[in-house]
Amino acid sequence: ETLRDPNLRSKIRARIFFAYTSNQISCGQREVIKFLVQHKMVDVIVTTAGGIEEDIIKCFEPTYMGDFKLPGKELRKKGINRIGNLLVPNKNYCKFEDWMAPLISKMHDEQDEKWMEQAKLLVSNEGADEEEPIKPFSYTPSEFIARMGKEINNEESVLYWANKNDIPVFCPALTDGSVGDMIYFHSYKRPGFTLDIARDIRRINDLSVQSYGTGQIIIGGGLVKHHTCNANLMRNGADYSVYINTGHEFDGSDGGASPDEAISWGKIRITADPVKVCADATIVFPLIVSQTFAKDVEEWKESTKDCICWLPDGTV
Repeated sequence: ETLRDPNLRSKIRARIFFAYTSNQISCGQREVIKFLVQHKMVDVIVTTAGGIEEDIIKCFEPTYMGDFKLPGKELRKKGINRIGNLLVPNKNYCKFEDWMAPLISKMHDEQDEKWMEQAKLLVSNEGADEEEPIKPFSYTPSEFIARMGKEINNEESVLYWANKNDIPVFCPALTDGSVGDMIYFHSYKRPGFTLDIARDIRRINDLSVQSYGTGQIIIGGGLVKHHTCNANLMRNGADYSVYINTGHEFDGSDGGASPDEAISWGKIRITADPVKVCADATIVFPLIVSQTFAKDVEEWKESTKDCICWLPDGTV
């Protein structure tokens, strides 16, 4: 009934899910992504472990231009890692580990402190509630990532702006990289630190379901593409979708799967008019942003001012 008000309806906008693979942060695309997050032009982010840690690492040391054909054996001897035609010295990861290890220990302390509080409530029977029993506390991957953005406190960072603007960053494969290495090493020094992935899947799916409309901008394929599309499946599909990747259907990859295939699964609505841009994202995405989000930032901010994706009371 509330939505019959034409003034309210004029303020409704789609919730934008923005997904990208880690190579987009490793390369120069990071600055374009940061622009979107800094100006709150997207609402939900999905990325891989590299998309998390490479953003933080670049706050400490730069990534260098190299060549796709530099010999791996020689690079290994020099302590240099190759990402396509980019080069990352081992010292970059060492600085990241020096920063990350104390943060994991600190969050482990906070987790254990919370557990002790909960245990005391249970023993005293003050926390007894059959309808809402006390559940063991653990951070989720998205909360862990938000904390990284807060602690780095660097305006060059995508995660800094995501945390500052309350934009959740989801990474269901957070352990698949240097962050996972650090958690692995920490587990031998001090077992018991946990991350609750179940709460994150509920959170991203609820953000999809609790939206009057949704849009997807997905750079690359694999995990980030499927995780974003699967969240939108929960609401019978996204209303708007843009894929940017070079995958083809014949190779059997998730990136190669067409928008039409997603429609068959209910990940994109049958009423939608999705687009797939088959091109190098590092070339075309900055051009797309320049002619859309960045064309007139002040006008965009004014047009979206006070807009909503969902009423707080859940009115449908």
